[in-house]
Amino acid sequence: MGQALSPAKLQQPPTTRAQRDRSLIGRLTIPRLHVSAIVREGIGEKTLRVALGHIPGTALPGMSGNIAVAGHRDTLFRPLRQIRPNDLIRLESLDGTYVYRVENTEIVGPRNVSVLRMGSRPELTLVTCYPFYYVGAAPKRFIVRARQVSANARTAAL
Repeated sequence: MGQALSPAKLQQPPTTRAQRDRSLIGRLTIPRLHVSAIVREGIGEKTLRVALGHIPGTALPGMSGNIAVAGHRDTLFRPLRQIRPNDLIRLESLDGTYVYRVENTEIVGPRNVSVLRMGSRPELTLVTCYPFYYVGAAPKRFIVRARQVSANARTAAL
């Protein structure tokens, strides 16, 4: 993925329980596509080799705003080529379980960080390289936009 889609100065969200262990954010599943993968903090190559990466500076599960998750097109996000509107995406974290419904997909340039901007409603953006079967560093990014449709937040133990 590289750093091209990492937002330079997005508003930093407040700390949640998911940040206590900076490496583990949760598990993302897309049932129709049989995708199930761990989401870790960061989009460095070390993270993306073994998991999906939460893009720093974007919201975390349980917060209003845009949660952005990146993954390699030739590994964990290969099935995204078959995603379609109304597919459900589940994001389970230490703070709860959140379900999102896919609204649309789009293809953007690698430096287009506008897809990562914070919104006022809870939403999820998935990012991978495009085209899916391109050899070498892909010239574009495939974006999946989804809106939260349900949440089952856990309350903190006192």
